[in-house]
Amino acid sequence: MALDAIFAADMRKQNPVDLLEATALEQVDRQNQAEIVGYASEIVSGITELHAEIDERIASFSHKWSIDRMPAVDRAILRVAVWEILFNEQVPDPVAISEAVELAKEYSTEESGLFVNGLLSAISNTKAAK
Repeated sequence: MALDAIFAADMRKQNPVDLLEATALEQVDRQNQAEIVGYASEIVSGITELHAEIDERIASFSHKWSIDRMPAVDRAILRVAVWEILFNEQVPDPVAISEAVELAKEYSTEESGLFVNGLLSAISNTKAAK
C-alpha cells in the first residue's frame, strides 16, 4: 500500500499522503486494514518528510545513475527501503533489503534486483559503520 502510494505519487506528481488516504478509504471494509494502513501511513509520512535526505542518500550511492534515470518502480522501492534502513529501527536492515530486492525482481527490470541489493547494502553498511 505504501509502495503503491509512493510510486503513483512519483508518476502523477501528486502528494503520496493524499493518494494513500484515498486508497485507504477504498479498503475500509476489508479485514485488518487499520494495521496495514497505519504502517503504510508511517512509511509514506516518513518518506514525504525526509524526501530530500532519502533521495540524497540514494543519489550518493547510485553510481552512474541519477535518480531521474532510474525506473520509477525502482525509485519507489528504494525510497521505502532507505526509509526503513535509516529511520525505522523495528525493521532489520537485511529484511528491508531482501524485501526490496524481491519487489525489484518481480516488478522491475532484469537488472534491478542486483542494483537495488548493491545500493541498499552500501547504505546499510555505511550506517552500520557510524
